[in-house]
Order: sequence, then structure tokens, then C-alpha cells
Amino acid sequence: MKKNKNQIARNIGFLAAGAVLMAGIIGITQSNKREQGIFNENNIERLSVQPDHVQPRTASFISLPQDIDFVDAAEKTVNAVVHIRTEIIRRSATYDDFFGSLRDYIYGNPHATPSRRSLVGFGSGVVLSADGYIVTNNHVVEGADKIEVTFNDKRKMNATIIGTDPSTDLALIKVDADQLEFLEFGNSDDVKIGEWVLAVGNPFNLTSTVTAGIVSAKARNINILGNRSSIESFIQTDAVINRGNSGGALVNNQGELIGINAAIASHTGVYEGYSFAIPVNIVRKVVDDLIRYGEPQRAYIGVEIREMTAELADELDMEAIKGVYVAGTMENGGAAEAGIKAGDVIMDVDNVEVNTLSQLLEVVGQHRPGDEVEVTIFRKGKLYDYDVLLKNQDGTTEVKKREAVFFSEALGVSLERIGSSDKSKLGINSGLKVTNVEDGIMRRGGISKGFIITRINGNLVDDDASLKQALKSKRGNTMHIEGMYPNGMKISFEFFD
Repeated sequence: MKKNKNQIARNIGFLAAGAVLMAGIIGITQSNKREQGIFNENNIERLSVQPDHVQPRTASFISLPQDIDFVDAAEKTVNAVVHIRTEIIRRSATYDDFFGSLRDYIYGNPHATPSRRSLVGFGSGVVLSADGYIVTNNHVVEGADKIEVTFNDKRKMNATIIGTDPSTDLALIKVDADQLEFLEFGNSDDVKIGEWVLAVGNPFNLTSTVTAGIVSAKARNINILGNRSSIESFIQTDAVINRGNSGGALVNNQGELIGINAAIASHTGVYEGYSFAIPVNIVRKVVDDLIRYGEPQRAYIGVEIREMTAELADELDMEAIKGVYVAGTMENGGAAEAGIKAGDVIMDVDNVEVNTLSQLLEVVGQHRPGDEVEVTIFRKGKLYDYDVLLKNQDGTTEVKKREAVFFSEALGVSLERIGSSDKSKLGINSGLKVTNVEDGIMRRGGISKGFIITRINGNLVDDDASLKQALKSKRGNTMHIEGMYPNGMKISFEFFD
């Protein structure tokens, strides 16, 4: 739907010029320049690792105004924020990881256990429901073989991973419990710069610790997630946050959850005044996706954008610098189908102003494929509204649900589809993960749990149907299997009947 608003555009403009990119929005291709100064990858610290030698520093901070009271908010929060201890068990050598099973089979010791060592990490998490759902950062639990949750009353429980989303650095875990205290969601769109907030977590292995500060900025992109399709639109705060706070709560004065703490900017590894949290509106959507579908559902507008300079704003006859410039549209994308064209300027989405890529990603990131959003654009001095149907990365409105584990009798293994976030992380378009190995050709070939099959006999495999078809395509008595382990090591095998 197109409406001519018959008015000169609101103040329009952009930040510094960037390379053309495909706005998150259908696969971002921008090679963003790192922000200069403190916000660069050398100074950004994720918070889950806590070396013993790091000591808190003593610092002076401005005292709170007399009329600000966080007592009720703190009481609501501390019992719903947990300490997370993770353990990653690694074998002593890469050789053991990939060839141990084969070696044991050949030498007749299939039950031998190679020497191992453990890596231990710490972080925080926020209880979201009485029955034990807990949100934390993906980097806190990524690769964990064991997850232990400690509550503020010192109870300990083991947790399992429900799902992860590396593109937002969020993960959902669950403990077997009931009647837990949990936090209510706030609305991060309503958070104002200058608003007082509390950060709650477990820095330096302490029990729940509460610090206060203000919101310093919103929609901050600090280039930490390292993936072109990642959503980075952090709430920046000066509340004191240190390692171990990662995955903890950022709450408002009412004790409502408004963000999940994720990172600090620091030259020393401890707090220096810059802390970052994932907005709760993104958290809520990702958590819901992981519970309902097993993997996140990313929606895209289907445009290539860039952030503009004042020179480009002058060229387009704009009165001020706001919005994001549409450098191109994707074929079969929602924007092109709605009527948005190259040279337009996106002003807002669903009445939320978008003046940077981060703001645009944050708004769109709260939706799923199949949702419709109203996009206001500036074109030749006038404003127009378009109803845009959001699509997934494949250009459809299908919501993809992770399939259940299935067993392949031909291979002797149980398999499951890998999620879109894992595909993006590993740089592959399809794959089936081995979840269990029984007697069969793959055990005889030394393939172990965790191996990801990408091709069989040259054919991509992504589900039970494509696997069966690929198995039929072998030539003679030879079967060729290609794949990789989660650390990226690629391996190929040939089996003979």
C-alpha cells in the first residue's frame, strides 16, 4: 500500500558513509569499519572468562540522587539472576579427537578413553519462567559439556541447552525445577538515554551483585559478534559490569528486564565505564523462537543499504540527516515487491525511527518471516508508506522448525539437522549432525558423535529425504562421505561394501 503524505520530509540524514551492504535485512555484505577509539575489537571484552589474577579496581562514582530508590528493583532481581559454571571437556590432542575411534577399532580397544582435560568458565543467567527457562549469552555456554546453575540461595542444578543464536549472542538453557522466581520483561524500545538502570550478575565468582548507572546510548554497534548477519544494537550503560556479569540482567527502576549484559569496552580487562547489553525486545523474540521452533527465525526486508554522509543528504535535497539510504533492492525481496526502489531513504519501520544500520537491524530483528511491517521512505521531497512482507534468507515466508532426530540404518547413526545459526557460523549451506553412533559403517570408519555430514556421493544432505536420495546415488560399491567437526576441520571418507 502506498500513501503520498503530501508533505516535505521530516529531518532526514545519516551517519558517516559506509560501504554498500545488504541490510540484515537479506544478508549483510557491508565491510564495516571498526569504530575508532575505545570501541574496537582489541578493547571489547566478553565477560564470561574470569582469570584468577584479575582484581577489581577501586573507583569513585557519582552518588545517586536522593529521590532514586533501587531497593524494590534489587529485591525483585537478585533471586532471579543465577551463576553459571560451564565445563568443556577436551581430549589431549587433535589426533585423538578425529582418529581415536578408528585407532581403537583397528587395535582392538574400542572402549578405551583418551586422556582429557577440562576448561571451566563462568557467567550469569536470568530466570524467565517458574519452570526453569534461563537466558544467558551464547558465548557463556558455547561448546559446554556440562552446565551447572547456582541460585542466590546456593542451590545448584544441572542445566541443558534448549537452543542458541550466535547472531545475537543469546542462548536458552533449562533446569528441572518449578516455582522459581523470575523476571518480567520490560520494553527496551521505551528505554531512554539518561534513564537509571541496575546491572545484576556474578562478577569475580561473587554471588548476585547489584550496580547502578544510567543508559549512555542505544543502538550501539561495537563489532564484536564477527558475523555479517549478526544483530548488534546494544544498550550502552555506565553501570559497573565485569567478567562474570555476562548473561546477567539489566533492569529498570521497576525491576523489569530491559537487557542481557554481554560485553565491556576496556583496555585493562576490567570495567572502565563502558558496558553493553542486548535489548530485551530482541531477547524476548529469540527466546520465543528457540522454545517454539528450536532455532531462531530471521526476517529480512530485502534491501542493500548504506549509512549516508551529509554530502549525500545534500544531493538528495534533504533538510537534515536521518534515515538509511537504499542502495539497491533484492530480487523477490519484500521491499522490491512492495515498491521500494534504489535511491529511497528508509525513515522508520512501524513508526520507529531508523537512523543507523543498528537501529534498522534491531527493529527488523523483532519480527519473523511472514510478518508485515510498515516502512516509511523519503523520495524526492515526499514521504511514502509501504507495507513490506518480511521473508527469510531463502526468499520465502516459511518458518523453519528444527526436525527431530532420526536414525539412518544405512549409516548406523542418529542424525539431526543443524540450525541456520550453526550453518552461518561454519560457513555451510546444509548439513546433518551425528548425535549417536551405533554399529555400522560410520563407526567402523572412526566417525564419532558431533561430526557434521555435508555431502554424500557429491550430493548435499540437509534432511532425511535428501540423505536417502544421496545414498542411492553411489557408484558401484563405493560410498563417499564429506563433512566436518564443529571446530571446522574438514574430513572425507570412502567406504566400500
